[in-house]
Amino acid sequence: MIKKMIAWFMAAATFLCVLLDIPCYANGKELDLSRFKLTWSDEFNGDCVDETLWNGHYVWGGTEMRRGGYWNKKMASVADGCLTIRTEYLPEGLDGGPAGYYSYGMDTRNAFEQKYGYFETSCILPKGHDLWGAFWLLCDGQFDVTQGGVNGAELDVFESLYTQSKNPNMVSSNIHIDGYGDAHKALGSKKFLLHGNPYEEFNTFGMEWNENGYTFYINGTKSFSTKWGGVSAVPEWLILSVETGGLDGVPSCDVLEGIDSSEFIVDYVRAYTYAD
Repeated sequence: MIKKMIAWFMAAATFLCVLLDIPCYANGKELDLSRFKLTWSDEFNGDCVDETLWNGHYVWGGTEMRRGGYWNKKMASVADGCLTIRTEYLPEGLDGGPAGYYSYGMDTRNAFEQKYGYFETSCILPKGHDLWGAFWLLCDGQFDVTQGGVNGAELDVFESLYTQSKNPNMVSSNIHIDGYGDAHKALGSKKFLLHGNPYEEFNTFGMEWNENGYTFYINGTKSFSTKWGGVSAVPEWLILSVETGGLDGVPSCDVLEGIDSSEFIVDYVRAYTYAD
């Protein structure tokens, strides 16, 4: 009886937080990983990014503009069992690019994609004003505006929100459908708080995806679930990225403000399918 009352109270509190857009901690059911089997992973145990697993995310060769900064693969490195995507202001630019904030986005397109299962990363978030670290999934069907999310969606397992609130220790999950033009639609979760200091400590962020919808997890605890927009029914690839807020290479603010660089540190990325 007491357990039922506690569960009811937690559910009611979560509903109220969502209704009022008040950040709260994930407090749903715990993830049962025994329901899954590993299909793909990168543990980053080498001494460089494995380019048989990762491509530049819409980066072809050298430097590509991305929102208020630039992406270049030289900003990503692997050492001590972790991937690091560094963000830094480079007054001389990089590989012919102009002065600006440089970081990187990388994906598994043409190397790995999967329909349904559980997808997780363990990482330390990048610290910086209007700087977004993210783990997400995408497919070409996202650009088809004929069937909502069924033919593909952008699935943001998490996005960091360092300066979008007085409390920087928060993340959100988001879904985008029907391209990025006039037909674009999106649903964002409420903001979820993280214990400790996620800019110095590892946390895990995961998403279970099947024909019934999407369920998001923080450190193995359910944070949010939905089937909004029509559930994607096609394989999608994985993405790790850090983006600078702004437009046309012009940042929205002094991104690093007093620090030389920022690091998005990833311990692993793993994909699972359902166990038989």
